[in-house]
Amino acid sequence: MSVFALVDCNNFYVSCERVFDPKLEGRPVVVLSNNDGCVVARSPEVKALGVPMGAPWFQYQTLARKQRIVALSSNYALYADLSDRVMRILADLSPAHEVYSIDECFCDWRGLAGVDLIEYGQRTRQRIRQWVGLPVCVGLGPTKTLAKLANHVAKKQPQHDSVFDIARLTETERTELLDRIAVGEVWGVGRRIEERLREQGITTVRALRDADTRMIRARYGVVLERTVRELRGSSCLPLEAVTPPRKQILCSRSFGQRVEDLDSLRQAVTAYTARAAEKLRRQGSSAGAIQVFIETNRFNDEPRYAAQRTIPLATPTADTHRLLHAAHHALVDIYRPGYRYQKAGVILLDLDPAENAQRDCFASLAADAIDPARAKLMSAIDAINRNHGRGALRWAAEGYTRPWAMRTDRRTQGYTTRWNELATARA
Repeated sequence: MSVFALVDCNNFYVSCERVFDPKLEGRPVVVLSNNDGCVVARSPEVKALGVPMGAPWFQYQTLARKQRIVALSSNYALYADLSDRVMRILADLSPAHEVYSIDECFCDWRGLAGVDLIEYGQRTRQRIRQWVGLPVCVGLGPTKTLAKLANHVAKKQPQHDSVFDIARLTETERTELLDRIAVGEVWGVGRRIEERLREQGITTVRALRDADTRMIRARYGVVLERTVRELRGSSCLPLEAVTPPRKQILCSRSFGQRVEDLDSLRQAVTAYTARAAEKLRRQGSSAGAIQVFIETNRFNDEPRYAAQRTIPLATPTADTHRLLHAAHHALVDIYRPGYRYQKAGVILLDLDPAENAQRDCFASLAADAIDPARAKLMSAIDAINRNHGRGALRWAAEGYTRPWAMRTDRRTQGYTTRWNELATARA
């Protein structure tokens, strides 16, 4: 019988900040999105104040001052590093695991014969808390959907001490539990599907579990039918131990201030292309095309303009220099003066494994998209930035002052990702 455990970090971004600033414990804290625009993480104290996820932060300034809410800019490099540490611990404690998101991981505990899984879940929590400093909850179930639901129970019901195994319930107890949980809490049931289900009278998890599968498939498709079968205990979603490579890579940001001139836009597009190319090489792929887009603010009264241009590449490549050449060509083609641009972005398309890239038999070695010398240069750049922090080595076309860069006025230090910002311990 399958045994899945979903390990989920509590209030992940906020918890990461609290690891290095214990004064934030017990205080209302929010983490904001790019340019400090919206709320993307909340502490329990902020949730109790009624601040919703995704709320525009400028609308809550009065409440923030009154309740002394601490607002921080996103520090994604720090969050990613702490996430990697948590995932390594789970890999060490589990026969197999699947990293589902930056703060969630499915573990296969089926092979832990003779082990008390509740106790094992508590040991997992304690190790992550002791080694990384993050609080987590553990949900256990015979399917991934039930494990996800069990994790929800572990978070919402303190009597379970953050670990809950739904398989330990009797059939009657499980039915009573599912009858008390809203259908919107089921993994894969989004807001629109929830509204349609409610119109049919399916308002609880129990009602969804007991729904007719033929009707569910006919009205909502095979994905929701599979969810229903998972709620009944039939495992339909296997563990994906290997994350499939992405089919496209997007790198985009809103600017910290409006941009009007082509040079500033070129700096931004250069920075985004370099970042996307680094991700491309990390997954061992090459790109067959690149798309560049720019746009003005859609929500004010200024003249609006948005455009995009896709450049097919003669041969697939992961070479930043070659991608930049195409990106700059696309940008010049779509740029129009007289507008105040708010956002730009780059998308790498037609991704394939680099070893399958078709070489150009008419090109010289120096112009070949997979020139071995160029590949070594790219590897060296990636290694330097990996060891010394992102941006330690960058393309001159990215600029130095970069006034367009997004605002991070409230960002905390890179405690584990930058040598000059390491945490200081005083005794």
